[in-house]
Amino acid sequence: MRKLWVGVGVGIGMCLCFIGLLVVGVYSAAGNLFGENGGGRSVGLAKGAVPAQFQQLVQDWGNLCAALNPAILAAQIYSESAWNPKAVSPADARGIAQFIPATWESHAIDANKDGKRDIWDPQDAIPSAAVYDCALAKDVKGVPGDLADNMLASYNAGPYAVIQHRGVPPYGETRSYVKAIRTLEKSFARPVGRVAPSQQAAGAIYYAQEKLNTPYLWGGDGTAEDGGRFDCSGLTKAAYASVGIELPRVANDQWNAGAHPRRDELLPGDLVFFAYDLKDPRSIHHVGLYVGGGYMINAPYTGAVIRFDKIDSPDYIGATRVTQDGAKALAGGKVT
Repeated sequence: MRKLWVGVGVGIGMCLCFIGLLVVGVYSAAGNLFGENGGGRSVGLAKGAVPAQFQQLVQDWGNLCAALNPAILAAQIYSESAWNPKAVSPADARGIAQFIPATWESHAIDANKDGKRDIWDPQDAIPSAAVYDCALAKDVKGVPGDLADNMLASYNAGPYAVIQHRGVPPYGETRSYVKAIRTLEKSFARPVGRVAPSQQAAGAIYYAQEKLNTPYLWGGDGTAEDGGRFDCSGLTKAAYASVGIELPRVANDQWNAGAHPRRDELLPGDLVFFAYDLKDPRSIHHVGLYVGGGYMINAPYTGAVIRFDKIDSPDYIGATRVTQDGAKALAGGKVT
């Protein structure tokens, strides 16, 4: 539920008049949008992509070897546990990095130098995940193909399978895992250069525009049982489902469905997010669909209707440019 920070400031009729111009005009400028960094520099983490308490760990240990980078490490941790240090899987994988106890015993390190290797402590578990990745990369360093892909395939299927098949083995699960992590990597990496516009964005906006003035419903998905009503993430999910992209149901999971453009790079169709803690994306509590000109279409809170609101408020954490592969990567992720 979104706390109201600012008024609408513009009539619905006026918004309907300029919505088409915004979509066309902002997209026409898309080719001139560039990030802060040129090519060839080391991979950094997108602002706010990793919870603040883990960001420096991921940044430091993500550069442990050539096959790894901080965004890949972040994508793995997110996929394994969604940053939950207490996660336990049905297979008894434990902690934020989801180590099986036997693997932990053979690869864990006491990274924080407190005298013990604690599978539940992210200060040990995240560095140990990087150490394990790099050990796998070393095992397959002579195998043809992309070293990071081969490392991830080894993580999923074991290094022997990668060596035997001279690259990513032809296992559906393994290939899906490699693709998912490399896709999620884009969600955690600081963009270098222009972030490609979404091809489905205009359709998603059209869907949301058709729902203007619909009353808000907590947990609403727009079904007949819900009387066609939505909450914030229900609306964005339905808008992208109308153009063939299936987003997660919860706003803070939708955050990882693509790369994160800066405020001055926003395009119509981007998801815009609002959080209680601007350093922790897991605290996201609201999402809207950007339409241009500093406005979004959103389902704000109980008692309100779907409407246009300004995005510039104290709780704005950032935006996501949704991609088909990004959404699929989230759907395939393991969140315990």
